Amino acid sequence: MKLGMVGLGKMGANMTRRLIRGGHEVAVFDIDPQAVVSLTEEGAEATGSLADLATKLSPPRLVWVMVPSGEITNTTITQLKDVLSEGDLVVDGGNSRYTDSMRHGRELAEAGISFLDAGTSGGVWGLDNGYCLMVGGAQESFERAEPVLATLAPKNGYAHVGETGAGHFTKMVHNGIEYALMQAYGEGFELLHQSEFDIPIGEVAEVWRHGSVVRSWLLDLLAKALEDDPDLSELDDYVDDSGEGRWTVETAIRYAIPTPTIAMSLFQRFASRQDASYAGKMISALRREFGGHAVRSIEDQGEK
Repeated sequence: MKLGMVGLGKMGANMTRRLIRGGHEVAVFDIDPQAVVSLTEEGAEATGSLADLATKLSPPRLVWVMVPSGEITNTTITQLKDVLSEGDLVVDGGNSRYTDSMRHGRELAEAGISFLDAGTSGGVWGLDNGYCLMVGGAQESFERAEPVLATLAPKNGYAHVGETGAGHFTKMVHNGIEYALMQAYGEGFELLHQSEFDIPIGEVAEVWRHGSVVRSWLLDLLAKALEDDPDLSELDDYVDDSGEGRWTVETAIRYAIPTPTIAMSLFQRFASRQDASYAGKMISALRREFGGHAVRSIEDQGEK
């Protein structure tokens, strides 16, 4: 089938390539003209605007949006509402907050345009391995988009998980779990690294991949990272977050559901960004004051 793809970053571009390889026709748009040119050289059809994209598709249209969450997604969907027609379908495959997706669904429905929120996992490996897709929206819309979903996903890699918003809600929780898993791997391997034993960290990661109860795709990636850079000397310990871990914790608080492991993994990311912790200084000061405990000065530590 023919569809439109809006947003040609790492994910959108590779999804376009996978769709073309799967026999679909894809008209593409991105605010970066060079990104469009690059995909047209691989078989996509170029467009210069969202309005132009709409003219390249025959009604009822299907347009997949793959842009960063927040204001860019909001603006893109608002503009699509103006250029698409009743009966068309918009799919948001980015990392939008599920409450935004619920609102997008209502706004598009005012113009008779259907909406699916497709939580997408797979990263840069999705081109070859496929993307795991968690889709929210009407069953009819899901079935209409299913040829596209089936091409993007590996076998058994996509599902209709509920009404509008459920797709991005499920992806949000998925990412919260991902935060906790990565934190657990990080802490465990630091214990191995700091022990009195000369443990070959890379070999441990590799052997755990085979038969161990902690084996996973994340562990596969960790083993590869250690093979490429055994001491991880090329990396800083600063860890960013995309926002979905925060949304998971906020939602858990609203539902009064205890998620201590996910919450702590999020806070550890915040801690990784501190050159010096003010809270740590406060605790040191208190220990010195009430117990006369020895403390370390900046000079003792050296420049960080």
